[in-house]
Amino acid sequence: MVPEDQIRSIGAVLNNPTRPLKERFRALFTLKNLGGSAAVQCIEKCFSDESALLKHELAYCLGQMRSEEAIPILVSVLKDKRQEAMVRHEAGEALGAIGSLAVIPVLEEFVNDECEEVAETCQLAIDRIKWQQSRDSYCDKLSANPFDSVDPAPPASEEDISFLESVLLDEKKTLFDRYRAMFALRNLRTSDSALSIAKGLKAKSALFRHEVAFVLGQLQDPLTIDYLKENLADLSENEMVRHECAEALGSIATNSCVEALQQYLSDGKRVVRESCEVALDICDYANSPEFQYADTLSFV
Repeated sequence: MVPEDQIRSIGAVLNNPTRPLKERFRALFTLKNLGGSAAVQCIEKCFSDESALLKHELAYCLGQMRSEEAIPILVSVLKDKRQEAMVRHEAGEALGAIGSLAVIPVLEEFVNDECEEVAETCQLAIDRIKWQQSRDSYCDKLSANPFDSVDPAPPASEEDISFLESVLLDEKKTLFDRYRAMFALRNLRTSDSALSIAKGLKAKSALFRHEVAFVLGQLQDPLTIDYLKENLADLSENEMVRHECAEALGSIATNSCVEALQQYLSDGKRVVRESCEVALDICDYANSPEFQYADTLSFV
């Protein structure tokens, strides 16, 4: 058990805008891993920061912590139209991850939001919560998530790659069903399934493309590097997608990934620049003897 004063020391790093962004990210993920009320409070304070990337990750971590204490924080962020779209989107997704039926009326307020990514996220979150509440013994047969993440949708029960790819790429299917196909493919953890997922980087929905990139980052298959590079290099691509492609390349962490990320450290979009900075730090970690990315107290 880490004493509360040490948790708040880590929170002070997170909330200090003069510290390098990579250190603040490590502090954030340390707080996520530690959990508890003090960690949630430290994360809440940071939503006034100027970095959309950091605030987006704050919401993500609160969702992964699945703390009901975080619900009013996330509701406030979702409702705040002054927050960037990617931050509001992540707050909606985090509410879905926590999974309380009580937030469905709030999410329903935003299923027609003027920001398409927010609207789609809130519908996905509603679908996830309703699925979670209605699950039965059949659901226990679904493939296990090897990455221990709280996903925006459960995996589909099918395992045939061709079938799952057809669902993944079918623009007439609901996003919820397509996400389910994506997570089923991810859980197979083969190069063929990873390449099927990578084809989703050409989908119409920016939200969907962003999740595809996130999943490819989890899989860390070098065969998907060129797909991620292409979307990162596309200056007309949604910045949320480019950000996720950068972080995925950071997770794969080959020399080719490092070279690609270094090209965009001066990108015109702040969220892309910062994502490349953080991704390069992840590359450094991946190629070092460190035990885990969030090294609890070493940087405090």
